[in-house]
Amino acid sequence: MEDIFELLKYLFLGLFQGITEPIPISSSGHLEIAEYFFGLEIEGLSFALLVNTASLFAVLFIYREDIMRLIRNGLRFVTTKEKDAEADFRFIIFLIIGTIPAGIIGILFEDFIDEHLASIKTVGLTLLVTGLALWLIRNLRGRKNDADLSYRDAIIVGLAQAVALIPGISRSGATIVAAMTLGMKQETALRFSFLLYIPVSVGGMILGFSDILNDENLASLALPYTIAFIASLIASYFSLKWFMNIMAKGNLKYFAIYCFIVGPLVFFLS
Repeated sequence: MEDIFELLKYLFLGLFQGITEPIPISSSGHLEIAEYFFGLEIEGLSFALLVNTASLFAVLFIYREDIMRLIRNGLRFVTTKEKDAEADFRFIIFLIIGTIPAGIIGILFEDFIDEHLASIKTVGLTLLVTGLALWLIRNLRGRKNDADLSYRDAIIVGLAQAVALIPGISRSGATIVAAMTLGMKQETALRFSFLLYIPVSVGGMILGFSDILNDENLASLALPYTIAFIASLIASYFSLKWFMNIMAKGNLKYFAIYCFIVGPLVFFLS
């Protein structure tokens, strides 16, 4: 019976992370909530890396056509300098620039964030911040397409992604808020946000791969980890597809309201 409960726990956590990763309510903050309020202790050091990798695979699959087009046109511009491929080449450069702030801040301040900001009280407060940011941009309708982006846009959205290293600050929420504030259309903001997620997630996966291999609990957790990975992969796929539909309809206010409700509850009940 205990073994069944253990498998159900990892199934729940995988689904929970997968559902919350794409939408702007902070998956890391909600894993903290699940651990604190449901008493779900996560064994092993590499669980977060595992489920985040599953979410990465879902994002790669959904945006596979965009990724292949960017790679194809990026290489074509480098080799031939054809003008019709320049916009995609510039988009790649902007993704690289946007990745840098989170990479630098993550390396420099990871220990500080883990020691001083990774608390359930922090999650309660930062969910309110996420909600407020979403509420302020709920009615924005930008005009910028992929070809209209600038170096300034890439840097600012990249800095927003770096802020989301704080638990409770949604990565997708922070980057989409920044992108829409800069005048991007919903579709462009969403695409730039999730394509920007890819290099950061790949970097984290590469840096943390040794943690998985050296995890003392890896053998005993092979089945629970596999269940959590598959659950997170499937949940991330459907959650992102759903969020894309929400963005197209401009209904970000519902996520803001959710954060306004959950944030104070988490803060005062913890």
